Order: sequence, then C-alpha cells, then structure tokens
Amino acid sequence: MIHREYFTFNAFQTRCSVIWDDEGFCAIADPGFESARERDRLTSFIDGHGLKPVCILLTHGHFDHVLGVAETASVYGGLPVYMHPADKATLESNSFFCRNFGVPMPEAFVTTDITEGAEIKVGSLCFEVIETPGHTPGGVCYLERKSRYMLSGDTLFAGAIGRTDHPGGDYDAIMKSILEKLMVLDGEIEVVPGHGPATSIAEEGMTNPFLLPFNEPYEE
Repeated sequence: MIHREYFTFNAFQTRCSVIWDDEGFCAIADPGFESARERDRLTSFIDGHGLKPVCILLTHGHFDHVLGVAETASVYGGLPVYMHPADKATLESNSFFCRNFGVPMPEAFVTTDITEGAEIKVGSLCFEVIETPGHTPGGVCYLERKSRYMLSGDTLFAGAIGRTDHPGGDYDAIMKSILEKLMVLDGEIEVVPGHGPATSIAEEGMTNPFLLPFNEPYEE
C-alpha cells in the first residue's frame, strides 16, 4: 500500500513529497527547503515515523525544487538522486534565477541519470519514469502504476500546465508530453503536481482549459 505526506517549502510554495510503503521504505521527491526550520520539518517527520529513505526523485532541476537536495542526500547517508540528464543544463541556469529572486544557490549534488521507462524500486513500490519535456528539457513524471499515483512536477497542474517562458521551456513540447504521455493514462490516476492542489487524469482531461479543443473548427 502507498502512503504519502506533503510539505510546502520556500517562497515559491514548492511541494516536497514523501512516499512510502507498508515497510517504511520511502522516496523523497523535490526537497526544495531553503531554511533549517523547513529542513527540520521534513527530517522530523521521516525520523519520527521510522521511515527508511531509499532515494531522492527530482521531477526537474529548477532551483525551487532542488534547494535542499544536497543536504537531504547527506543526512540520509548519500542517497541516490534521480534526474533526467537533459536537466543538467537547468541546474546550471539556476544561478541566474537565484540572483534575480534573491535566494541562495543550491549546493551542488551528484545525480543518477534516468530515462523513459526506467523503474525505480522503493520497497514494494515501483516508480516508472515518464519523460515529459516542455517546462524544462529534462522534466519527468513518476508513475506508481499499481497505486494509480503520479508525481507530475511542473508539467501538469490542476487546471493549468507548466510555464514555458523560462530558458529551456518549449510550449509545443509540453503540450505533446501531456497529450501523448499523460492523457492516455488511466483516468483514475491521482496527479500530484509540484505546486497547488492534487487532481486526476480524468479531471484534467475534462476541465483543464489548456487541454480543451478550443481551436478545432466548427462542423458545418
């Protein structure tokens, strides 16, 4: 059975997810904390519930999602950090955003490459990697198919899609990712984005204004 807890970190209200199985093996997704107080909220929960961190899952490399990665990996004995290699350039671009937004530059960390269809085992859970470029070149979603549960990062939101006006963003690519990779999935899949409320594949397919066929010609 899948269990989860969520934390909202930093000024950009980024979601960090802790997902674990019945034995307590857990993954930590997008640990974007920027203060010791935020870090302690995360580690106190993990330690207080006796969870056993296995890995860090990154949906993409933007600074607000990776601020706490290096520290989290170190605290738990050098956890592997899974990220698509196409987002190494995104990590490098974070200095520009951090200077402009007045936030600290994330500490460097080592990543383990993932690609389409890779499976990351976390105890009895299995997260399948779905490549969804568009918000960033190496954006991914993580699908736990058996539990009908997906981390969508900043690709798909409740009622919206990820912005594509930052360096590396591509509107056509994100629409292709969503329509061809995500909207074909089981409608009951819970979608947990990197910001804002959770939703489902079916809900977004029916109501997301970016996915409705406004531009199709009328039949005469």
